Amino acid sequence: MSAVTDQLDLSPQRTHTNISPAELMERVILKGEGQLAANGCVSVNTGDRTGRSPKDKYLVDSPAIHDNIDWNKVNQPMTQAQFDTALDIATKYINSQDEVFVFEGFTGADIKCRLGVKVITTMAWHSLFAETLFIKPGSASDAGDGSWNHDWTVINAGSHKLTAEEQAALGVTSETYIAQSLEQRIVIILGTEYAGEMKKSLFYAMNYDMPEVGVFPMHCSANIAKDDPSNVALFFGLSGTGKTTLSADENRALIGDDEHGWGPEGIFNFEGGCYAKVIGLTREKEPQIWDAIRFGSVLENTVIDPITRIPDYDDVSITQNTRVTYPVDFIPGAQIPSVGGHAKNVIFLTADAFGVMPPVSKLTPEQAMYYFINGYTSKLAGTEEGVNEPTPNFSPCFGGPFMPRRPAEYAQMLADRIKEHGAHVWLLNTGWSGGPAGGEGKRFSLPYTRAMVTAILSGQLDNAETIEHPVFGLHMPTAVQGVPNDVLDPRNTWADKSAYDTQANKLAKLFRANDAKFDLPGDIRSGGPKS
Repeated sequence: MSAVTDQLDLSPQRTHTNISPAELMERVILKGEGQLAANGCVSVNTGDRTGRSPKDKYLVDSPAIHDNIDWNKVNQPMTQAQFDTALDIATKYINSQDEVFVFEGFTGADIKCRLGVKVITTMAWHSLFAETLFIKPGSASDAGDGSWNHDWTVINAGSHKLTAEEQAALGVTSETYIAQSLEQRIVIILGTEYAGEMKKSLFYAMNYDMPEVGVFPMHCSANIAKDDPSNVALFFGLSGTGKTTLSADENRALIGDDEHGWGPEGIFNFEGGCYAKVIGLTREKEPQIWDAIRFGSVLENTVIDPITRIPDYDDVSITQNTRVTYPVDFIPGAQIPSVGGHAKNVIFLTADAFGVMPPVSKLTPEQAMYYFINGYTSKLAGTEEGVNEPTPNFSPCFGGPFMPRRPAEYAQMLADRIKEHGAHVWLLNTGWSGGPAGGEGKRFSLPYTRAMVTAILSGQLDNAETIEHPVFGLHMPTAVQGVPNDVLDPRNTWADKSAYDTQANKLAKLFRANDAKFDLPGDIRSGGPKS
């Protein structure tokens, strides 16, 4: 790591290290990187990349890690020579800038299972993003003694787009390039200012490193009952399925909104902040997130009124992937430090674009493994570059783009913990009902979904009467307090019942086509659709 540091010019006269959020916000305004919104947060635009760029992400292949990686279109191999070239490009760019910003902190709230990270950026708002999202030594989120160790380095030269000559040297045809080395523990970002690349690269690092120390890494949010520390809930799901929204519950303490570990002592947050979508945000629907958008938070790609400077959360002219980053302690009553006991309930969230999945189902152990490995949802517009409308998507472990190891390895870790701690597992459809997306379907009512979550976490549904879905075999409760009975069976919400049957069978076949990609044992495969 010292060789990397030696190449970069981090001399004190040009480098700002761990300066305060107030100072960073001042630098953002002075450098013209963003503006101050009326609610006190700093508002920035990420340029032409308003979502992640998975097609431009590469992982160094080497004998030491090769057999541990699930090589595919997400885990794309690159050579050490290509990585060295990318490092040279990034280093030269950073050394050419007048100012450099460095954040030194942690990923992982459990002091026994965390990684020290150094984030080097040329943009003040990128450093503010890191300051807001990761754990700062000595902060309330730091359960340690305030000391810092260095494990991973993120070199963010995202405002430099690759030239034609540099693309040729790397063997690519894109201006964007994200390179990661698991052995050197370095991330290099070129050609994209989207800050989510920093967050997800470090999540990727945790997903590789944590299994080595007996921790199950998870793409999920988590909260805990304020009056019962044994009542911990996990919410798995891809972006846009409701992880952040549903875990931000005024009656429960938030552990974290996106990335966690399940270790020997329980659940812990990988981060010190939250990265929430704000499309359509209202104080009435999501009061905790609304109030967290204040001084010290970063608002991305949201239209700001030029006169009043009030954010317009309904305006998606820049992107539908509008986001805000804020420290987790901006949520009232958050669990600080962000740790809890073992999970009592595990909830899988899916945004079903076909409109045929039940709004709530209790899963058998076999179904739990089946739906975890398949990870069905719909990609929502704007979450990734080039995704402009909802698209059916299967993502292993509800986080395929961030999982370097094989899905079966993570699935077995989940199975072991569910069995050991007696956790209940549920499937919630936060997507469409009454028809498909783009047709007669409408997004399922958020108040109804919240009522179902409340019923799950209070234990009301543990022994509830259920009926079995004829196609998927899922066990659907016949009654949930606060939810009309007729919407619990999705077929009832469709005017054309035969059209529902056609769509349900169509999705079932897609499940079976997807599960054929995995070497599943018979008992897990039996947890899938009947047809």
